[in-house]
Amino acid sequence: MENLQKYFTDFTEEQLRQLTALKSLYSEWNEKINVISRKDMENFYTHHVLHSLAIATQFNFENNMQVMDLGTGGGFPGIPLAIFFPSTSFHLVDSINKKLQVVQEIANSIGLTNVSTQHTRAEEIKNRQFDVVVSRAVAPLRDLWFWSRPLIKKNKQLAADTPNGLVCLKGGDLSKEISESGCKPFVWQLDKIFDEPHFKEKYLLYQPYKK
Repeated sequence: MENLQKYFTDFTEEQLRQLTALKSLYSEWNEKINVISRKDMENFYTHHVLHSLAIATQFNFENNMQVMDLGTGGGFPGIPLAIFFPSTSFHLVDSINKKLQVVQEIANSIGLTNVSTQHTRAEEIKNRQFDVVVSRAVAPLRDLWFWSRPLIKKNKQLAADTPNGLVCLKGGDLSKEISESGCKPFVWQLDKIFDEPHFKEKYLLYQPYKK
């Protein structure tokens, strides 16, 4: 928690309560189901929660926005973002149902009412669109954009810091991946945002939606 409060100083008491509860809940569930890497539990808040909240350092999700977390896995970045933006709706999607069940139980345990889950693949979602799709280390950018683009609605009048497109967290040398994707994303180096060794060669990417 110390690292979270090092970079974010305006949490409400309710947000602090929810964030504090996360580690024990994930530790408990991880004993039953391997939701996240157990070797990461010692650095849970830096590796998972702070990493997810990197999105909140650059973007603001407005009230009543609809955000989909594609391939949420253990609930990242969706759960931390849902805590940070309590007036935004987050729809967490994954193809592994047992992880989603854990994510929903954790959301219920801390009183998150702005989270829903769906056991499916992104390409199978029909008749629903979102303002933003977020994702963390799920697939190459080319695939993420292919899956996401049909699910994103075009919003014309938004503040400069409000995203409308694909926002993803990725790592490693991205030059070839970006070139092959056909996208021209905005890119932020996370080690320039968070002064922590863990974030070396980790990036935040934003591909705006354009018709």
